[in-house]
Amino acid sequence: MPQIIKPESAWADAHGRQEQLDEHIRNSKSAYFGFKKVSEDEKTAETARHFDQVARKYDLMNTLLSFGIHYAWKRLAVRMMGLKSADRVIDVCGGTGDLAIMAAHRVGPIGRVTIFDINRTMMDAGRPKVIREGLENRISFVQGNAEFISFPDNYFDAAMVGFGIRNVTHMETGFREMHRVLKHGGKLMCLEFSKPTFPLFRWVYDLYSFYAMPLLGQLIAQNRAGYMLLTESIRLFPTPDELADRLRRIGFARVTYHSLTNGIAVIHTGVKS
Repeated sequence: MPQIIKPESAWADAHGRQEQLDEHIRNSKSAYFGFKKVSEDEKTAETARHFDQVARKYDLMNTLLSFGIHYAWKRLAVRMMGLKSADRVIDVCGGTGDLAIMAAHRVGPIGRVTIFDINRTMMDAGRPKVIREGLENRISFVQGNAEFISFPDNYFDAAMVGFGIRNVTHMETGFREMHRVLKHGGKLMCLEFSKPTFPLFRWVYDLYSFYAMPLLGQLIAQNRAGYMLLTESIRLFPTPDELADRLRRIGFARVTYHSLTNGIAVIHTGVKS
């Protein structure tokens, strides 16, 4: 019989969360892939393999596992960016393009959205959605590493990353790159999973995450390990306050965050001053 997870047992403490930061990763030359420690290069390669495996069922699994709530989270996150007609937006780790499609409707016919992702398989899975929405003239796909964004300084009006920054080996470098390519006054939005705030709800969430999610991953996507990885990576991510502090140190001003669904997800925003 599987051991029942205690409410606090799986969540990293402050020291464990510090190990996700660039300085520690570079000093130790290792990073976490889920709860497993690997070399920096190995994490990048393992992450690419993971998304190759889940790309075909990625959207379906997101909807099933979140009971469809992820669409409401994404709509609110894009609305909080305050996008304007003709804005240029980059969707870092944009994957199958949900956020990009929502943003493209807001920037209008002369606005442009770039989906920037290291994984071509994920972007290929999103292309049919872009075509169905009639947005192929507004949305472009560029393959690349979030740590080395292949655009010039001060190029975009807005940058967003949704449920992807956890997978970047050097997370702070990714944020610094987003800061670099933003125009002065440009807005950053980061939507990411976090730790539920109410203890009883968190206990139920732990049970769901460690048992139901991997089981559904096996039954529907034939990938139990990939959905255990998702569960583990969430529990190593910085708290909302810690992430807000890091964004300020990188150079973002007016950093705020908004918790969603008892803290399961959090929207951070900031402005390049």
